[in-house]
Amino acid sequence: MDSTSDKILAAAKKVFQEKGMAGARMQDIADEAGINKALLHYYFKNKEQLFFRIFSEALNQFFPKIIENIQSEKPLFEKISTFCSAYIEMMLKNPYLPLFIVNEINNHPDRMREIFWQGRENLFLGFTAQVEAEYSAGIIKQVSPANLFLNMLSMCVFPFVAKPMWLIASGMDELQFRFFMEQRKTEVPRFIIESIKK
Repeated sequence: MDSTSDKILAAAKKVFQEKGMAGARMQDIADEAGINKALLHYYFKNKEQLFFRIFSEALNQFFPKIIENIQSEKPLFEKISTFCSAYIEMMLKNPYLPLFIVNEINNHPDRMREIFWQGRENLFLGFTAQVEAEYSAGIIKQVSPANLFLNMLSMCVFPFVAKPMWLIASGMDELQFRFFMEQRKTEVPRFIIESIKK
């Protein structure tokens, strides 16, 4: 990939993350990249083509480690700890990504289902079986696997989605927020594990 393509993709990522698919304009992306719109159209014919390139790259960055962890043979408590730590670390490196994905899933659920779920229809079957097996073995209390996973996900992602509101309410600055989220890498799994273990 040449440097112009790199600049366009970096600019598009920033604009799409800030404005979403509907709010972004090709002119915004060209301006952010420091090029004219004709050159932008030479590399990418339209906004949709550029968006799918950016979003696919975002998904490829976002999900593989999470999926690998969910499908691994690790004990449940280790899996919860790894999930929470990796998810929060990913969000710290890509702070606009959660809101970006949530907005696009809400605005285009069919399109997002096609991108994300293709070939992953049985993603949570192993996780569900593991939760049920650990309950049967007396390791954890009875808990819905779906609720457990959503608790893990929401406790990791919500601070990033609600970050502007949280910074105002808490009085934290950016540095304090990052430190707070570093702490949550261990606090969230500890809280979840304590809530389900016997």
